[in-house]
Amino acid sequence: MNSQRIGRKFGTAVRVLLLMLVAFVANAQKKWPFELWHEGKVVLSSADTIHGFIKYDLHQDIVQFTDIRKRVELYTAQKVLFFEIFDQTVKRYRRFYTLPYNTSTGYRAPVFFELLEEGPLTLLAREYLEYERYSSPYFVGSYTRPVLEHKFYFLTEDGDIQEFSGKWNDLLALMGKRSKEVETYARDNRLKIDEKLDFARIIDYYNSLAGF
Repeated sequence: MNSQRIGRKFGTAVRVLLLMLVAFVANAQKKWPFELWHEGKVVLSSADTIHGFIKYDLHQDIVQFTDIRKRVELYTAQKVLFFEIFDQTVKRYRRFYTLPYNTSTGYRAPVFFELLEEGPLTLLAREYLEYERYSSPYFVGSYTRPVLEHKFYFLTEDGDIQEFSGKWNDLLALMGKRSKEVETYARDNRLKIDEKLDFARIIDYYNSLAGF
């Protein structure tokens, strides 16, 4: 009996380790959207529009551009008004605008924001990689795995950009008398405010109620 229990525990441990190995290999092979070239266009501050392939970097607020000539050009947010890509990883168009934002240093600088929804509530986002730590009772130590996360922002009518706290009550407070309807809609559709596409659906629903 003891040998059977030991065998089962050993088998479980092996399966867990194999699953972890598969996850590790998958993450190692995975390409994040900001690592890829996407077909799209860039509208420069000079009002010129260029079409080709784009790679973006929200951490440094730059875009790289290339076209059929294969020459790569680099543009900072200061030189870009807008860029749009077709992201093959999610099979949809994504739009980014350069907007002035107060950075952590207190300096107001041009920054790229992805536009998710526009209306009475305009929802913006910036993506980043976060490393989550995992552990298992079947081995000593832990490992980390990169996960693509988002910070969300609201653009006010006077052009101010405010980072969203991530709290439901703070979101509902922005929606006034429509808050109950939105809360019911999100619950019935199992939408989460920490998931980008879910959050965009919630804001789109609120904007539709507000007559936009």
